[in-house]
Order: sequence, then structure tokens, then C-alpha cells
Amino acid sequence: MTCRPLNARRLLLCASLITGLWAFGGAMALAQAQAPTKPIRLVVPYAPGGPIDVTARALAERVKDSLGIVIIDNKPGAGGNLGVDLVAKAVPDGSTIGIAAVATHAINPWLFAKMPFDASRDFAPITQMVRVPNVLVMNAEVAQRLKINSVSDLVAYAKTHPGKLNVGSGGNGSAGHLAAEMFKRDAGIFAVHIPFNGANPAQLALLSGQVDFNFDNLATAAPNIKAGKLKALAVTTAQRSSALADIPTMAETLKGFEIDTWWGLVAPAGTPAAVVARLHQAFAAALAAPETRTRFGMMMAEPVASTPDQFASFMKSELNKYESVVKASGAKVD
Repeated sequence: MTCRPLNARRLLLCASLITGLWAFGGAMALAQAQAPTKPIRLVVPYAPGGPIDVTARALAERVKDSLGIVIIDNKPGAGGNLGVDLVAKAVPDGSTIGIAAVATHAINPWLFAKMPFDASRDFAPITQMVRVPNVLVMNAEVAQRLKINSVSDLVAYAKTHPGKLNVGSGGNGSAGHLAAEMFKRDAGIFAVHIPFNGANPAQLALLSGQVDFNFDNLATAAPNIKAGKLKALAVTTAQRSSALADIPTMAETLKGFEIDTWWGLVAPAGTPAAVVARLHQAFAAALAAPETRTRFGMMMAEPVASTPDQFASFMKSELNKYESVVKASGAKVD
């Protein structure tokens, strides 16, 4: 359009038109900068079908209106280290994010002789996603025969029958193994540790009476607890679980005892703060949705939306907590 200075009114009109075009162009540029230019890759460092994978896919679906398409990329291996390392080494532009879990960011750094990433420095926390209680369980028939109905009963039996109890787990250095080591340390008891090749074989061994007790994921143990096959003595979280509100916490007997399974979202270190903020806003809103709480609740998982700073502090405290536990267990992966 050509503006000819015929009069003041025409000049004012042209100036307004040009200003409007400039403002429109600026708004379009800002919108393009904020909108995702390509799908976001969310790396899940575990195989498809597990709780972490299921919750990641649920959130990916809920944030598509605000973030666009989020593609789940399962990269299992090396106890989760393989997938997490891909995130650590990705371009820090928000196009690749991943799952940080208690194993990858609190246990593995002390368990593995050599780590491909630094859990403290190589990531930009976005938000915690989930907390899942673990639960101290016994074979119901064994508990009845030994007259063990509480954590105090179990501790008393172990002290009066040294070396008679054994505890199963899904393997050396697993969450169940480390929970058992914390329990033995805090209670001042001894029980022989029997590792199995995974959580399912460990639970089968407990159900068949091959082992006396273990620390299992509440989501996995709940059906057998409700069926009366397992006796739940305590949950390991600081507060009781809403799913089994009549089951006490370990801390009610052993002050300060707290251990649970958790995971959250991280981006590569160096991701711009504005990008992290946009990701946090979208995923925090998804975690706060009633539908998310209902869906996660079916897996005994509690959604936890934290700020990036809160998640960073939480992961640091968890890393510090597990140092002594892993070292005391003697577990090591070369």
C-alpha cells in the first residue's frame, strides 16, 4: 500500500495501519517462538508397559494442547542409565526431555562403578511426577504361624531368633534390597538377603514361603494383600497411603524411616529457563488434573507436581540419602 500525504487525516490513518501491521507481525513472531516447532521426545529409560511408561504416556496425552505432540521413546538398559544418558547429551532446546527416577538419580550413582552422566550436574529439573509407596509384607501364613502382626513384632522376633529370618528382593541394589538394608540398620536386626532376578520372582518366592518378608511396590503387592495372601505390616512413605489407610507407616515404629519409589521429568542441563518454565507449567497442570489423580490412583501412584527448584532439592537429598545405604549393602555393579 502506498500512502500519499494528501492531508493530516490520511497521514494518521496510514500511521495507524503501519503500527498495526508491525504489532501483528511481532505477535506472530512471538507466537511462533513459543509454539513447539517439532514434536517433543520424552525418553523413558525403561521398557514399555511398566508404571513409569504408563504415567509418561498419560501425561503426554494431556499436554498435547499446550505443548503439541509428545512422542514417548523407550530406551531401556543398564538400570535406566542408557536412556537417561541420551537425555543428558541431547541438544538443550526443550525438544528432548526424559524421566529421572530414584534408581537413575539416587541409587545408580553409588551402585555403578562408572556412570555415563552426572546425576547432579547434567540435568535441568522440570517437575517431580509420581510417588509410589513401598510396603513391608510377609507371607500371610508365615506371619500367622510366627505371630507377627506388626513391625514391632517382626523386630522382636528377629532379635530373639537371630539369623532365622530371610528377606527377598528383586536383585542386589534394587529398591527392595535397599529398603531392607535400611530396615535392618535402623531396627538393629539381621536377616539373610536373598536376591532374585526381578520383582515378580521375588514376590512369587514370598507367596510360596521361600522367603519370610520383603519390601515390595504397593501397586504390585496390593492385589495379594487384599486377597489375604500377603500380610502388610507397614508402608514406607512418611504418611499413610490413602489406598490402604489402615496400614501404618514404618516411621510409626522406626522414627525417620522413609523410602519410596519416585520419578519425574528432566531436560538436559543448559536448557533455557524460559523453556523449562513452559514445560513445567504444562506438565504441572496435567498432574493437577482430577483425571490424572484418578488414573494414577489405580496404580497406587500419587501425582506430585513440584517446582524445578523443589525437584532439584528433592533429588539432591535422595542422592545423599542413598549413598550410605548402598555402601552399607555392599551392592556394586562393575
